[in-house]
Amino acid sequence: MIKKCLLTSTALLSMLALLSFVNPSTINNLIGNFSHQELQLIYDGAKEDPMRILSITNSIDSIVLRKKARDILNTKDTNLNYLAERLYATVTDSSSMGVGIAAPQVGLLVNLIWVQRFDKEGFPFEAYWNSKILQQTARKQDCLEGCLSIPNRSDTTHTRSYAIMIEYLDAQFEKKIELVEGFTAVIFQHEIDHLNGILYLDHLREEQ
Repeated sequence: MIKKCLLTSTALLSMLALLSFVNPSTINNLIGNFSHQELQLIYDGAKEDPMRILSITNSIDSIVLRKKARDILNTKDTNLNYLAERLYATVTDSSSMGVGIAAPQVGLLVNLIWVQRFDKEGFPFEAYWNSKILQQTARKQDCLEGCLSIPNRSDTTHTRSYAIMIEYLDAQFEKKIELVEGFTAVIFQHEIDHLNGILYLDHLREEQ
């Protein structure tokens, strides 16, 4: 037991010595939310530039769309706001004009979605981090759904809950819990599905 403690202490001293020679900006990247490759993807354009939307018609894209996103851990990471702005530019771009989007749809497996709030005055778009559904009603609603990652198709789903209770971090990274109903609840369910590698087509298969 003493030997293990000595080894741990020696390893810790070595790590501290190593960090004393590391550039502070490099340390910041190590404690951030993104890998080097992900940062390259985020910064391959200006804030107002839309990003490429992954499509199920592309085999490599399809693999990414089926993966689960991870929560953000460091809310002080300045890269978060840049990503949020680029994702907003993507969902509001004239070539897409969606009502919601999730970060995995642009190849970034991080828990960020944009949702257009049709339940609020002016129908604003709002960003949500680390969102998840806490509760949902047994009452369902029918809804015609499309998806930016599933081109040239729309279908009516029958499995969406009428109301959901969601937890998230808002744009200021403050934790909130909210009840959402109706069509806006469908958008949240659709986008949170993307965070879990689920497409609306999967709900159609459940109905068969």
